Amino acid sequence: MKSEKLIAKSVREIKPSGIRKFFDIASGMKDVISMSVGEPDFVTPWNVRQAAINSVERGLTHYTSNSGLPELRRLIREYLNDRYDVHYDMNDILVTVGASEALDLAFRALIDPGDEVLIPAPSYVSYEPGVKLAGGVSIPIVTEEKDDFVIKPENIEKVITEKTKLIIIPYPNNPTGAILDKEDIIRLQDLVLKHDLFVIADEIYSELTYSRMHQSFAEGFEDRTVLINGFSKAFAMTGWRLGYAAGPKEIIQAMLKIHQYTMLCAPISSQYAGVEALSSEMNRDYSQIREMVRSYNRRRVFLVDSFRSMGLPCYEPKGAFYVFPNISPTGLSSEDFCTKLLLEKKVACVPGTAFGESGEGFIRCSYATSMLNLEEAVKRIRDFIGGLN
Repeated sequence: MKSEKLIAKSVREIKPSGIRKFFDIASGMKDVISMSVGEPDFVTPWNVRQAAINSVERGLTHYTSNSGLPELRRLIREYLNDRYDVHYDMNDILVTVGASEALDLAFRALIDPGDEVLIPAPSYVSYEPGVKLAGGVSIPIVTEEKDDFVIKPENIEKVITEKTKLIIIPYPNNPTGAILDKEDIIRLQDLVLKHDLFVIADEIYSELTYSRMHQSFAEGFEDRTVLINGFSKAFAMTGWRLGYAAGPKEIIQAMLKIHQYTMLCAPISSQYAGVEALSSEMNRDYSQIREMVRSYNRRRVFLVDSFRSMGLPCYEPKGAFYVFPNISPTGLSSEDFCTKLLLEKKVACVPGTAFGESGEGFIRCSYATSMLNLEEAVKRIRDFIGGLN
């Protein structure tokens, strides 16, 4: 028997991640500057690392409650209340193995076969495969540069059917860096109520905004929203795999049921690290986060100005740590641009098509790396574009 025949059709039909593709190619080359993977270049703060070490030394190496440490869930509740005026009960919060698991649990808890899920495009690579694996149907809602990559209610109205059940609200957005303002949120909430939809709000980049403080979609809309967040981006804790979901009790309980049979619980040392990360930042008025954002902002401005000076239109991102320049003036496709740039100049970026077909003509560049690396990368990209001309 050929083993490939055993693989489920839904898995066979999923394409490998376009992000990891270029990362994997770059990892086998020397002197590559990678702007491909969305991971903070900051090291997890020492006090957070020490908290995890202390938990191990104290012999705290067992399972926790499936829902997560009570102390951590209490702090998450306080953090959401204090930071975003979002109010969920402590028992309506589930600690997960990264925000990615929280997304997967939400999809599997909410989607029946054939249910339609509205997804802004371009957006994070995991949404469409996650919906498909849960038996749902992804319906892309294209966002455009001229609209600051903000999802428009009138475009949503055009595709809503009797099968439409969920909408994903992923802001600040990966890959565009777009955010929603208060008026955008109100218009979208009105549409959700009009069509009796439910929302999965992925707000993993909520702390990384530049023009103003993030406003959560779940504020005042808690009963219609599963809020997804985590520690990877704001607390430089990607490898700790610590996230959470907050939502209506019945939905969180359904997600918990799946979590019990699969992950059981998030790693206990990561949870103790999360307790320290939240409590220390709240006590310091989020000073470490603010310093990290200031550093990202300098890099953001540098990259936007640099791409524009090369003759490439570049939307100014208001959140996350990516720029999404328009490379269509070069005449190359997104895939060709990134492939040639990597092979000829050893700079790794991600083609916009990794985030959906609407990403054609764009590339995603992460500025979660040092200014020294960014300056050298810009020199190489400028030389590359000059060679095309």
